[in-house]
Amino acid sequence: MQRVAVVTGASSGIGSALCERLLQEDASLHLCLACRNMEKANATRKTLLSCFPHADIGIVQVDVGRVESVLNAAKEIKKRFQRVDYLFLNAGIMVNPRISFSAFVNGLFSRRAVRMLTTAEGLMSQEDRVTPDGLQEVFETNFFGHFILIRQLESLLSGLERPSQLIWTSSISARKSNFSLDDYQHSQGKEAYSSSKYATDLASMALNSRFNKQGLYSSVVCPGVVMTNMTFNIMPSFIWKLFFPIMWLIRLFTHTYTLTPYNGAEAQVWLFKQKPEALDPLVKFHSCTTFFGKNYVDIRKMDIDSDLAEKFYQKMLELEKELLARCGNPAHKQ
Repeated sequence: MQRVAVVTGASSGIGSALCERLLQEDASLHLCLACRNMEKANATRKTLLSCFPHADIGIVQVDVGRVESVLNAAKEIKKRFQRVDYLFLNAGIMVNPRISFSAFVNGLFSRRAVRMLTTAEGLMSQEDRVTPDGLQEVFETNFFGHFILIRQLESLLSGLERPSQLIWTSSISARKSNFSLDDYQHSQGKEAYSSSKYATDLASMALNSRFNKQGLYSSVVCPGVVMTNMTFNIMPSFIWKLFFPIMWLIRLFTHTYTLTPYNGAEAQVWLFKQKPEALDPLVKFHSCTTFFGKNYVDIRKMDIDSDLAEKFYQKMLELEKELLARCGNPAHKQ
């Protein structure tokens, strides 16, 4: 039976590179591009078909930063497919990020230089704003919209004979110190991106606890430092190009500088080829690239605990119930 993979944020960056690599692995895959911008989605589909003319590629419009859009996309996916084998939760944003060059220079000559260069910790300031749903935009786009999508597609995702995989795009910057259960939307903080990515890590653990016995498995990946549209929002692309040789040299000290979307998708593609029931739910899978350009996956334990994950998941169920009631869609069983 033909396998089905749905990829959010598939029209550019890591998402489009992932789609290309998935078809390289399995040209018979039914690939569904779940994108906000239909013009870009159609352009990506056209490019993929030029390389894989017999590929089965569809498009579903979804803005994971809007609950109504997610609900409509879920309805469309359920109309088209009887099951989903892979759900790549890849779409994400970082609102108006800016680098502090003084922090960069100071950190470069300190003992935390390597950590700063690999996680951008203390380097960036970010803005956030409230969506029409009344949620913080980074939280809703990077995490909660995907959470709603999973909940709406549960009937297509579970299967003991053919397990399904959820694969979240998290980050090395997902830090427990930047997350608070009392402010899980991070409306009071300055590290909204880090907090939202830690939320994905928590949700992944909770989903595994609840659904592994039903044949649904969740994993989180870190694509490394990649040049994408999100990165180019931090500094103009020509400045990044000037820094590119330096970033290449940094690979001598850390392999997280994958740099290209193709390399950044390494962990996602690796997971695509694994048996999900054999994976450790307490680790994060990091895409890495050596100085000589060889890609590999580094597996690292997450700084996370099951009690916090379960408490967070319960809060998400409550938030889901509230928002679906507002949209006139009753939440299903928990």
